[in-house]
Amino acid sequence: MTVSPELSTPRTASPELLRSVFRRHAAGVAVITAHGDGPVGFTATSLNSVAAEPPLVSFGVGVSSSSWPVLAEAEYIGVHILAEHQTDLAATFARSGADRFAPPTAWREGPEGVPLLDGVLAWLVCRVVARVPAADHRLIVAQAVVGDPAGPGRPLLYHQGRFNALRD
Repeated sequence: MTVSPELSTPRTASPELLRSVFRRHAAGVAVITAHGDGPVGFTATSLNSVAAEPPLVSFGVGVSSSSWPVLAEAEYIGVHILAEHQTDLAATFARSGADRFAPPTAWREGPEGVPLLDGVLAWLVCRVVARVPAADHRLIVAQAVVGDPAGPGRPLLYHQGRFNALRD
């Protein structure tokens, strides 16, 4: 077997290796919301389509996240796909300690009481069907019950540690 000269020496798996590899993975940007005593939400780049029938999605959330206590109990959650013009919204929901639902964030109460963000590319309200332990995170699996794919714009991406837009 011939080794390509472009390949570097493999490194032992570590948190830094995982972060370095996934900095190279462009991911769509979503905001997950839920309602407890008040609305909660966070920016997620771990959103995945799991199955079409039934329509299932998944995402990861850290148990140290301020949103986790509500997500640990919520029956329904909101999934919002952000548009390229929503970098400020993505940053707000990623910032620890921010009042994420204060102005200028525009939102309303949606189906099942889920907070829905205005102006997003697409959204779903989903019923949580599983919470799977994964180290210091939980993998949430949820079934879509209602949504709207017709928002304006193009998707916001996360790559190399920052928010990006698609290039033409």
